[in-house]
Amino acid sequence: MNQEIVVSRLDPTTWPLSFKVPLLVAVLMFAVSAVVSNRVLSRLEDSQEQNLQQLASAYLDGLSASLIPSVSRADVWEVFDTLDRSRERYKGLNIRWTIVTNIEGKILAASDPANYPSDTAAEKTTLAHFADSKEVTLDAGNATAFLMRPLSYQDREIGKIYAEADIGSLLQERRDVFRTLLVTNLLLTLLLATVGYLAIRRMIRPVRIMSFHLDQASQGKIELIPEGVVTRQSSEFRRLFSRYNILSQAVNEREFLSVQLAEEEKVASLGRLASGMAHEINNPLGGMFNALDALKKHGTREQVRVTSIRLLEHGLMGIRDLVRSTLASYRADQRPRDLTMADLDDLRLLVKPEAKRMGLKLEWKNEIAEAVHVPAVPVRDAVLNLLLNACASSAENGSVKFHARVESGALVVDVTDQGGGLPAHVREYLERDGAGSVPLDKRSGLGLWIVKRLCDEINGKLIVVKSSASGTIIRLKVQPKPLELRNAA
Repeated sequence: MNQEIVVSRLDPTTWPLSFKVPLLVAVLMFAVSAVVSNRVLSRLEDSQEQNLQQLASAYLDGLSASLIPSVSRADVWEVFDTLDRSRERYKGLNIRWTIVTNIEGKILAASDPANYPSDTAAEKTTLAHFADSKEVTLDAGNATAFLMRPLSYQDREIGKIYAEADIGSLLQERRDVFRTLLVTNLLLTLLLATVGYLAIRRMIRPVRIMSFHLDQASQGKIELIPEGVVTRQSSEFRRLFSRYNILSQAVNEREFLSVQLAEEEKVASLGRLASGMAHEINNPLGGMFNALDALKKHGTREQVRVTSIRLLEHGLMGIRDLVRSTLASYRADQRPRDLTMADLDDLRLLVKPEAKRMGLKLEWKNEIAEAVHVPAVPVRDAVLNLLLNACASSAENGSVKFHARVESGALVVDVTDQGGGLPAHVREYLERDGAGSVPLDKRSGLGLWIVKRLCDEINGKLIVVKSSASGTIIRLKVQPKPLELRNAA
């Protein structure tokens, strides 16, 4: 689980927009800064090398013009004097040493005679830096520039000038410029990333408000966005929030009306059941009153007493069973419990008066022997509504069939009527998952809607096995609750 969370956090597609946009700005700024800094440093390097070339050429031009007569005469002291005077004149070049050699390669004079004495051959290690015959050779690693100029008199080479210059100040300037660019670009990147972060947070604040209200709506009643919040938004989000509030009001009103319709349908169902129950109670009551009259008149006769008591007992038992079945279905404080065979058989007593009133034959087949681990109350309510709908759909002198059984551990109940069949849109409504959140339509009544809502609550399935002009078979299938959920309940 922790590994999945880490992988999810490393996935850029899961990062919030308020982080991705500033990060993109920072990356782009870094790329632009790298390109610009590289161009600036390249131009600076080229400019420094050009300036060094020009300064070195000026130094060598002036020095060679002064040295050619002296070198041609091999006048060591005049050469040394010329080198000594040029040191002050070209301070900006930072010359470390300069040597002048004759045509044989021997040193005539040097600005540092202690290390480069006259009339000695120049060391090969010293001359190795000038091997490529370039006028100026740079060694950035040692912060050194090597200058070399041949001395020619009347188209004849008479010697050479070798010089070493310190270019540390130029390299330091490059480093200073690089650090300045780095710090400046870093500060600009951080500044723009911060500004981008704050700007994006401000821009997506309405989106967060909308997301919050949608999350709240998924957990219960939809809350409207306060009017003060709506008026503070830009025109686009103000229009979006206003439409969301209109939609929320419509959904809340529809939910309120749905609850009212459900209550009205429940009252109507209770009214139909009550009229049938009154008829069922009046029949045994009439027999019981007749038994009482017989006892009053002929109570002394043993046969009359036995028969009358038996009639009274049967009548009271019938009334007791009818009342018990009604309480089992409509008692509000029931705790969840498993469905038993008696729970379904009690429905027969409740539906029987309605079937008699409609002139229908009720065929009952209950094959449930043991308790099934499904919630008893909502299953009873769903089956009761299916039976009442079947009675309402069947023609007079027809029949309504009930068949309950257990298949592969699941409760299966078939309710069959002899009506004209279900329309296609009603069949699609019953078999579609999650369709019970709203009523089917205004003309279809609420019985099927209530059944559909109850099935959604208990994770049941409604299957239209048959739908034709000769009748309809609707199957209710409910899987048992897992053991851990039953224990939790």
